[in-house]
Amino acid sequence: SVELMESGGGSVQAGGSLVLSCKASRSTGSGFCMAWFRQIPGKEREGVVAMNDDGSNRYAASVKGRFTVSRDSAKTTLYLHMNNLKPDDTAVYYCAADDFGDSDYCREMNSVDFGYWGQGTQVTVAS
Repeated sequence: SVELMESGGGSVQAGGSLVLSCKASRSTGSGFCMAWFRQIPGKEREGVVAMNDDGSNRYAASVKGRFTVSRDSAKTTLYLHMNNLKPDDTAVYYCAADDFGDSDYCREMNSVDFGYWGQGTQVTVAS
């Protein structure tokens, strides 16, 4: 089991930046995937970026070039650096994780495949 704790949400003007953090309760191993999702009321949870244990990652088209994912050397904390934020980025951002082994589930970034979730952190971008 893994517990995930997000932090770093808040309110910002359009064009501004925020950094979200997600700390996992234990160190991870081969095939472990951590990801960021976001959700606005009435819509499905959307994958933002996923990073596998080997460092490979995949971004949603809507954030590519503006958001950057990184992690600490212990591979227990995942960061989401969000730049040039837009009002459409307003959502609750969730950290998710699971152990997918050699499968492609990490790159596919489907919320139903992830078994561990944080509590979510609100990001609000004002126009």
